[in-house]
Amino acid sequence: MKKNINFFILFLTFSISVFSQNLNEKKVLIMWGGWEGHKPELFVKYVSAWLEKKDIEYVISNDLEDYANFKFLSEFDLIVQSVTMSELSKTQEAGLLKAINSGIGIAGAHGGIADSFRKQTNYQFMIGGQWVEHPGKITKFTVNFLDDELTQGLEDFEIETEQYYMHYDPNIEIIATSKFNGKPFSPNNTDFILDPTWIDDIVMPVAWKKRYGLGRVFNMSIGHDPDEFMKHPDAWILLTRGFIWAMR
Repeated sequence: MKKNINFFILFLTFSISVFSQNLNEKKVLIMWGGWEGHKPELFVKYVSAWLEKKDIEYVISNDLEDYANFKFLSEFDLIVQSVTMSELSKTQEAGLLKAINSGIGIAGAHGGIADSFRKQTNYQFMIGGQWVEHPGKITKFTVNFLDDELTQGLEDFEIETEQYYMHYDPNIEIIATSKFNGKPFSPNNTDFILDPTWIDDIVMPVAWKKRYGLGRVFNMSIGHDPDEFMKHPDAWILLTRGFIWAMR
């Protein structure tokens, strides 16, 4: 009973601090594309259903050229992105960065945000990190939540998916982590076995938030398959809280 009361108090505190804005006055751009292996269309389906439930207006785009149009981007309070292993032109990158700097938020999961544009380092600087490896490919690990308004009431959980090893900005605010086991694996596109003893017990961010100018950035590294968010409700709760936190 006491635990239930404490959870209610935590949830109420979160609701007051983060949900105080009127969501039905917000507008979201969902940008998807890139590598089909991350099922971006399924991710869009889940995100759009959540936005409809919250009575939030949204637009779906599969055209990165929209990023070059600052006037168009200025209509939105948040960009939810699911684009993996693609590339931005100079004008597209400049338009997106200008939009986030002006106060528009950006959020996403897995390679859809943290492995989107490998050649665009300005974009990576804005996001706060970049995927570099997933040792062991699909593996079991535990997601540990840290103390933050976005993680209130959430419980650590075990998941089986790609565990992202990231290069990240020390300025990010880490709100969830996982620990690597250092077991041997075969790196991408190679035919040898690597014994990465140096990453044993390394703690790596799973979710973070940060600022870029006036804009807010939210990243979550799980979600290789969007269905993971349906199997692990606390992961979905954190992701959608991240959406709300990042909104202008």
